[in-house]
Amino acid sequence: MQIESPPVDRERIIPTAERRGLILVHTGNGKGKSTAAFGLALRAHGRGKAVKIYQFMKVPSARFGEHRMFEKIGLSIEGLGDGFSWKSRDIAHSAQLALDGWAKAEACIRAGEHFLVVLDEIMYPLRYGWVPLGPVLTCLRERPSHVHVVLTGRNAPQELIELADTVTEMTQIKHHFEAGVPAQRGIED
Repeated sequence: MQIESPPVDRERIIPTAERRGLILVHTGNGKGKSTAAFGLALRAHGRGKAVKIYQFMKVPSARFGEHRMFEKIGLSIEGLGDGFSWKSRDIAHSAQLALDGWAKAEACIRAGEHFLVVLDEIMYPLRYGWVPLGPVLTCLRERPSHVHVVLTGRNAPQELIELADTVTEMTQIKHHFEAGVPAQRGIED
């Protein structure tokens, strides 16, 4: 590691635009996309803002670590799917759940009652064609001006990247699974 001097002369950039709702995309093959979105949700909730989290690939009865914690603090999280596609017994049913889930999420965004809406793992149903991209882009463009939306998942469509205000790509450098270490509760749930 190379030691650096801390910066002392930094040009201060003063924003000139008004505050408004943002579209944030967390994508890439690395870990941390959902975790980053949940961190924003916690930050907003901690400021007393209304937050809604939709998980497109988790079942409504899911009891992962985030569900248990969010329940304790009163942060709303809802599973919309029936698990990841490789576990699905009926792909047509999975596709319908995603489409129905998008209808709920769209209504929530358009209603404008939430400061932040998280669409966790929405890239899967978009990529599979279960949820058409056009209506998602339209909803994001037409949402109330104060509503922030975070969308997560691998391989975000270019049209979504172009529309977003902030896009972060999580890049995998090294992963424990490659060394044979299995997923662990509290780290990957």
